[in-house]
Order: sequence, then C-alpha cells, then structure tokens
Amino acid sequence: MTERPSPLADDHTVGAAPGRLQGGVVVVGAGIVGLATAYALARQGVRVTVVDKERSVAAHQTGHNSGVVHSGVYYTPGSLKASFAARGARTMVEFAEQHGIAHEVCGKLIVASSQNQLAALRELERRAGANGVPAVWLDPDQAAEYEPHVACVAALRIESTAVVDYPAVCQVLARLVEQRGGRVLLGREVRRIKVAGRQVEVDTTGETITADHLVNCAGLHSDVIAMMAGLDPDVRILPFRGEYYDVRGPAQNLVRGLIYPVPDPALPFLGVHLTRGIDGSVHAGPNAVLALAREGYRWRDVVPSDVRAALTWPGSWGLARRYWRVGASEVARSASRRMFVASVRRLVPELSPHDVVRAGSGVRAQAVRRSGDLVDDFHIVEADRQLHVLNAPSPAATAALEIGEELARTVISRT
Repeated sequence: MTERPSPLADDHTVGAAPGRLQGGVVVVGAGIVGLATAYALARQGVRVTVVDKERSVAAHQTGHNSGVVHSGVYYTPGSLKASFAARGARTMVEFAEQHGIAHEVCGKLIVASSQNQLAALRELERRAGANGVPAVWLDPDQAAEYEPHVACVAALRIESTAVVDYPAVCQVLARLVEQRGGRVLLGREVRRIKVAGRQVEVDTTGETITADHLVNCAGLHSDVIAMMAGLDPDVRILPFRGEYYDVRGPAQNLVRGLIYPVPDPALPFLGVHLTRGIDGSVHAGPNAVLALAREGYRWRDVVPSDVRAALTWPGSWGLARRYWRVGASEVARSASRRMFVASVRRLVPELSPHDVVRAGSGVRAQAVRRSGDLVDDFHIVEADRQLHVLNAPSPAATAALEIGEELARTVISRT
C-alpha cells in the first residue's frame, strides 16, 4: 500500500464541498486531536464517527498533561509546530472563552540559570520574533517582579502563554460533534481495518463501521492502527513517561505562574518546570523515562508485547546508543526525590524535597525513525482513503483546533 507524507499546510478550503463524503469519516481516538478533527468535519456537514477503546474522552495524553497553552516560542520558524502553535494559542483561548471552559492567560518566564545558557535564550528570543510571539528580555531584577523567588541570570517573558482545562475542552468538542449529527463511541476497541474499493471498514468491539475515510489519531497506539490498516510506517511509537510532583503547603507561594528552564536543543522535551494550574495547585515536572508499556503510568506497569515491540524496532537501539547517558540520568531522577527537586531548585532555590509529594504522570507518544532519530515535528502519512497522525508532539493540545481544521481539509480534498 502506498503511503506518503501529507502536505497539511496547503490551501484547500474545507467549505468547498460540505457533505461530499457520503459514507462519512471514522476517526480513531477521542483525545483532543481526534475530537478537534471530528468537530471540524462535522461543522462541514460530514457524517463522522469517533471511536475509542477507553470509556472517557481525553483518557491518555490529553488528560495527563500540564494544561499549558504554548505560544510558539520554542519551535523552528517555518515548521508545522511553529505555524500551528501561534494560531492555535489564540483559537484555544477563544474556544475556552466561548464555551465557559476554565482557563487563564497567565504568561510565563523562560529562565537562563547560568551564563552558558544565554546564547540558547537569545535563540529562543529570535524564534519568538520569527514566529510572531511577543517576548521581552528581562534581567534578574525584572524577572523577580514576575517571580520573586526565581533564580536566573536572564529570562524571557512570554505574556501570551495560558493554562486551560483540556479534558473539559474534549468534553465540549464531543458534545458539539454529537449536536451536529456525529457519534462518539467510547469503550469500542478497534479489532480490524479493511480498505475495500471505495470504503473503509473498521471492526470494533461493538459494531463494524463503514466509512469513506479513516483518520487515525490514536496517539500511543497510532502506529498499531496504521499497521492494522495495512501500512508499514517508517516510524514506531515509543512511550516516554513524564512524572510529576505537587508542591504543597506554604511553598506553593514560591511560584506565581509558569517557570520554565532553557530547554536542551538536542532533546524534544522542555525540561522539568513549575506550573501553577487553573485550580491554583503547583506542579513540578515532568522528567522523561522510557515506559515499559504504552500506557505505563507507573514503573510496575509492564506489558510484554509493548516491550517486545520496542526492543525489536531498530530505532530503539539507535536511540539508546545516542542518549544512554541522558536516559540513565532520567531514570535516576525518577527514583530519587532529591535529584528531582535539585532540577527544580535551579529555577526556585528555596524549594526543598519536603515541599513536594509525588503526583500523577503522563505518557508521551514519541515517534522514532528506524535510524534512531526522534521525530521532532508533526508526522502525518496518507494512504488509500486513510490519514494517519503518527507524531503529534507538543504543541498538539495547544493547536488541536488548527490541526483538526487542516486534517479535515486534507480528508475532504482527497475524496
């Protein structure tokens, strides 16, 4: 079966052919990207069915992140990440305002903790400008006006960064899909996918769904769904667990908003940071350790078939050779509260191990190439009557409404 990267940034107009998909579209995955895509299709009169094996929306990546609406400062100018984030930050906040979803435009600081991080911070300032994101360079005294307890040699202030209740966004999207005649079927695991002529048949635990097109937004299982549909994708999903601590007691007052480090440009993770959520709680994290299950939220969560799939993918070994020192450090930080807090204390030195308690975790679906290279940008592959989202990294939640519109454009234009 032929597969090709999808040119998602083209100028196809969704409204040009409402209802043209007579048999409709089936979307696999009721996370924020899947539901946003279904919503964009339903708004154009397309009959859409969302299926997910879980019994609630936003059960995995969407429901386990820090709730941050990113502004687009980190991303390479011209990349899909950059274009999606800048637009998506605005539309996500507007959507939350329109539907009464809890959110706050609180801004954030990105702080350089040492002189050798200043060049990287300047690069972030340059990227912010290229991506149309207002960013203000601050000296330590100016940074202290926003975060009195932060330690830095310089910082960037990004006013447009926000926090939002992403699970609530998903609940609203699901309701809007159903109001427009779509279906959101939960507790329906996909067992088989067959492309026959001009139709796609998706067998689930509840029924067989026949549609004109399949959109795979299955996140942690997106490569499995692609293989089930007959593809041999050029990437595989490796699950990386991000663990969090909650800051408790008077120490919560040490953090007013969002405090981020300068990220390591060699890694696709932003580093351990401090986030005040919409409920006022303060979270520290996440780290990044390879999970032993696609839904491995704890060390004791082990699925042998997931481990076997990771070990038999050549990219896993290439990744291990390249990042084994980083990986060992992350494992050690996972096991030691003191090491974890030491990372946070680079941002706010007054925090101590006694101020934090272990909280929940999330699992990131990271696509890895056969070579061992981490896929840094969105990776979407087209096949016959199919569209597969095989990598949807941050800012996927931020930009979900924009991504959904682009996926809908692609689906309708190809039919």
